[in-house]
Amino acid sequence: MAVQLEISEFDSLPHERQLAILAEVSRSALASYALPAGCSVDLINLSENATYKVEAPDGTCWALRVHRDGYHSDTAIASELSWLIDLRQQNVVTTPVPVPGLDGEFMQKVGHDALPRARNVVLYEWESGVEPGVDEDLRKPFEMLGEITARMHRHVRSWQQPQWFERLTWDFETSLGERPHWGRWRDGMGMDDAKQALFGETVDLIGRRLETYGKGEDRFGLIHCDLRLANLLVDGTQVKVIDFDDCGFSWFMYDAATPVSFYEHLPEVPDLIDHWLAGYRRIIDLPQADEDEIPTFVMLRRLLLVAWIGSHSETELAQSMGVEYTAQTVDLCRTYMTRFG
Repeated sequence: MAVQLEISEFDSLPHERQLAILAEVSRSALASYALPAGCSVDLINLSENATYKVEAPDGTCWALRVHRDGYHSDTAIASELSWLIDLRQQNVVTTPVPVPGLDGEFMQKVGHDALPRARNVVLYEWESGVEPGVDEDLRKPFEMLGEITARMHRHVRSWQQPQWFERLTWDFETSLGERPHWGRWRDGMGMDDAKQALFGETVDLIGRRLETYGKGEDRFGLIHCDLRLANLLVDGTQVKVIDFDDCGFSWFMYDAATPVSFYEHLPEVPDLIDHWLAGYRRIIDLPQADEDEIPTFVMLRRLLLVAWIGSHSETELAQSMGVEYTAQTVDLCRTYMTRFG
């Protein structure tokens, strides 16, 4: 029998061994669902979780998510599902459709001899559409996304959350402060003394501005928190929203910053945000004070991603951004400090 590992021991395994164990979990998970025989299972994304494409011999596909251990509780995952199901049922936005297992439950637990406890697994119907690329003309998709985001925000303001609802809070302390969910920005790749000093001044300014901005119910609530291009699918004239794994409580205008994740430094970003705002204002009359604070949320998100890259160096995405992403953040910090400092 294989020796069970503690969570920290699993995290310290060679990357290829981790992937092999997760692949075995994904294949074992198929037995929990009424799927046809002969399905293939292929890894399509590794971030906080491992996501696989399941394909039947007739071409029917599903998306299988193997949750990272210790990141979200069972209740938090059930809460995520309750929101995305209601968003779709109320025709707010097209979201993934979870598939119940043989026992009727959306969340399944799948064990492995090498893991200290079973992993949470959720299967979704496959959604058609194409992830938009940063090299495309994104103005129209950003307008549609702005409108969709406003519909989601409007939905949240009237939605009666289940009493047991539980999601992470993404505020200053849990993003750039002393209790960060994604690691410390100081541990970003390619950090040196000069960057530490400049980024530190920027973080302090962000903190002061957000303290003044506040967390009133008109500014802070349940949002997607990760509307980056990889979590959008353009299907004809429709923009679909997937991957609610980071949804939680934060500032509504943080959802204006996440669509430009990883390319905040490009010159077309302000124009894209203007198109997002145009779509948003078709649904919600956004006060100017909220629009004025979007650069703060863009800067917060940028530094949060510096932290994420540093703490997820094993992933292809982090490796593709790496030291260069930290270096490109310098000019963004200087511009932000000049404008708001």
